[in-house]
Amino acid sequence: MIKELEKVYDPSVVEERLYSTWLDRKYFHTEVDKTKKPYTIVMPPPNITGQLHMGHALDNTIQDILIRWKRMSGYNALWVPGIDHASISTELKVVQKMAEDGLKKEDVGREGFLKRAWEWKEEYGGIILKQLRKMGSSCDWDRVRFTMDEGCSDAVLEVFTRLYDEGLIYRGEKLVNWCPKCMTTISDAEVNHVDKQGGFWHIKYPVKDSGEFLQLATTRPETMLGDTAVAVHPEDERYQKFIGKTCVLPLVGREIPIIADKYVEKDFGTGVVKITPAHDPNDFEVGIRHNLERINVMNDDGTMNENAGKYKGLDRYEARKLIVKELEEEGLLVKVEDINHAVGVHERCNTVVEPLIKLQWFVKMEELAKPAIDVYKNGELNIIPDRFGKIYLHWLENIKDWCISRQLWWGHRIPAYYCQKCGHIEVSKTAPQKCGKCGESEFKQDEDTLDTWFSSALWPFSTLGWPENTEELKHFYPTSVLVTAYDIIFFWVIRMVFSGLKQMDEIPFKDVFIHGLIRDDQGRKFSKSLGNGIDPLEVIEKYGADALRLTLITGNAPGNDMRFYWERLDASRNFANKLWNASRFVLMNLEDNKNDELLFLTPADKWIISKVNTLAKEVTDNMSNYELGLAVDKIHSFLWDEYCDWYIEMVKPRLYNKEDKTRNAALWTLKEVLINALKLLHPYMPFITEEIFMHVQSDEESIMISKWPEFREEWNFKESEAEIDLIKEAVRSIRNIRAEMNVVPAKKAKVFVVSNDEYVRDVFKRSEVFLRNLAYASELYVQDNKNGIDDDAVSCVIQNAVIYMPFAELVDISKEIERLTKEKEKMLKEIDRVDKKLSNQGFVSKAPQSVIDEEKAKGEKYKSMLLQIEDRLSQMSK
Repeated sequence: MIKELEKVYDPSVVEERLYSTWLDRKYFHTEVDKTKKPYTIVMPPPNITGQLHMGHALDNTIQDILIRWKRMSGYNALWVPGIDHASISTELKVVQKMAEDGLKKEDVGREGFLKRAWEWKEEYGGIILKQLRKMGSSCDWDRVRFTMDEGCSDAVLEVFTRLYDEGLIYRGEKLVNWCPKCMTTISDAEVNHVDKQGGFWHIKYPVKDSGEFLQLATTRPETMLGDTAVAVHPEDERYQKFIGKTCVLPLVGREIPIIADKYVEKDFGTGVVKITPAHDPNDFEVGIRHNLERINVMNDDGTMNENAGKYKGLDRYEARKLIVKELEEEGLLVKVEDINHAVGVHERCNTVVEPLIKLQWFVKMEELAKPAIDVYKNGELNIIPDRFGKIYLHWLENIKDWCISRQLWWGHRIPAYYCQKCGHIEVSKTAPQKCGKCGESEFKQDEDTLDTWFSSALWPFSTLGWPENTEELKHFYPTSVLVTAYDIIFFWVIRMVFSGLKQMDEIPFKDVFIHGLIRDDQGRKFSKSLGNGIDPLEVIEKYGADALRLTLITGNAPGNDMRFYWERLDASRNFANKLWNASRFVLMNLEDNKNDELLFLTPADKWIISKVNTLAKEVTDNMSNYELGLAVDKIHSFLWDEYCDWYIEMVKPRLYNKEDKTRNAALWTLKEVLINALKLLHPYMPFITEEIFMHVQSDEESIMISKWPEFREEWNFKESEAEIDLIKEAVRSIRNIRAEMNVVPAKKAKVFVVSNDEYVRDVFKRSEVFLRNLAYASELYVQDNKNGIDDDAVSCVIQNAVIYMPFAELVDISKEIERLTKEKEKMLKEIDRVDKKLSNQGFVSKAPQSVIDEEKAKGEKYKSMLLQIEDRLSQMSK
């Protein structure tokens, strides 16, 4: 018994009900099935502090499309969801919450703080995962992982100890990104470069015992207190005589060498630069080459330290003001330029980051980077679109050692233990019992935690049970595809690649599908400061998840940003309603179909069957190439144009005539084609497709676990496609003529199809039943001559045929003459108005040329329209 669809599609009711059903039936859950080919996606783990935003919505919609498609295609499809502990973000949130109670971290101690952090995780962790359910995400919710759960934590300790034992992790002093507010090192990924107003201070450095000066410029005068050299280019003729001599550092009086280094750009500025190895990454490298002293003049909180002399204790910016003032007083300040320049700030607190030399833990990257480079160059790793591969290579080929330690309490604590007697370092997954050097048993664990990226770099295999050799790991690793936005390719994707290669001897995923960013309708990033953010959950509440998903994917090309327009949401909702109403129409006609006679497929039936058959092949090919936007555009076009607007209209006369022996074929075709199209659409719009699917058929339990349509040679009716394409061309031509003549659809007229080609005539005769309806024809004549056709008949030419319609049947000639006469009078008045305006010297002399040109264009347009009206009147008067 066919079940009737509700008159109006209400996503708020349908989506919640269907998602609960899917969960209850465990459709999302995946067990190892060695009879099926595995297809695996691990979700980029959102932070436990986050809320769903448009970026999450797009990223997870793409993953859901892929996993639903592969599940229907017979794969052992697993989508692993999870969340990231987000060390610094979470710590900041907990610190802020404690501050409301007047508490600091130090007031409760490390254990007390961690207890509060875990409470925060339990309360707020996984909010995004809960919200993703509203999007229809079909993750295996029984397998949710957390970067600090027992298994992932064990993986982190295992990797750290392995890399340390191999000499790939070491502890040393290097220049790092330091946040003076959060008091921790941060990664490059956590540094935003924003434009700020600043200064370019030009300063004279006295050359010792010469009476001469070297002039240079800096944006950070406070760091000059730590200068240990002045550098010029070795080939700069202006400064050859100074190389090897010394300068006297202004305000400090310390002598520093004048060195030659190709780092200096001799054509930029004065060609002289100050070298401060402890406060600038480029200067740090220069310092290594020339064995320069490193003098840190700043405390961790951004105040000046004892090396800053009399400026000790001052905030860095207060010290800057005082230094500039004293330089001016001593006549050493040449000038100050006001500039707008990019400054690195911590993305979490917007504090300006300081490069500082700190004793930290690092990973040696050269050895790990090489295999990651090789797998891309040999084609083992596929990056889509390919242009991002160049960025991937550039970053790896210029990689530096990775600082992995953070001065935080929330996160994976570094498994390094310091002997309290001899200082020897023991690295192990558990606390050591005795020192391997002196035999003592008193240890203190390193206070630092690991960079969040260290644990997420292991995500593709740690989530599957590594370091245990689980069945899931053996079956589902390497994963199939990593879906991510291009803004984190360097920081996460690359780290997962070299980690997977190092620990598993295999790449972590075969494909990296990189999508663009969602921007507002003006092309701007969504941000709190701009106030342009859009909450996906509010969109779902108003439009439904399917409409949002379709909007996010429509027009989406790999790697390209896209703009978000509310109008597109309206269009997506309209499409859903169109599909719903068309399906209701089909179901209403299927209800009374009890005829089991042999099918008599007409060319129209074969045409739409062949079209959906070809569509299945093209969509599958597009999806295989990650052209998801192109694929859904084809599905949308097929359903809206070919199925709803053409085929349903073609079959209506057969449906309404219960004596028509092809009626059953039309009903079978309507249902079969709809089912196949619904399956192709399902990964994109899971809810409405499931609801219709469960009403229109009863053979399969759910569209989610139904069989993906495949190209079938027996459904390949190219001849029928050619026939119906010819009919469509004729219908379009007829409708265009009627539209040009303002003929309402209700007014019928005879249609003559004249062709010398017998095949063409047969095509039109076979299509007569629906052609009369589509062409608004009172009668249809198919013939090989012009017999019976009036001389005044309007015509149009199509392939191998001419179509005629009696003019008098289209138009009431007396009324049309009356209407055209009025149009002629209107045009004459407009032409006269324009002519008078252009002949008015007062207007011509004062009006801008653009206005004059506009009036001239109007005049030409009116004259052209007048000629057309007069021509039509002349024809009617004959």
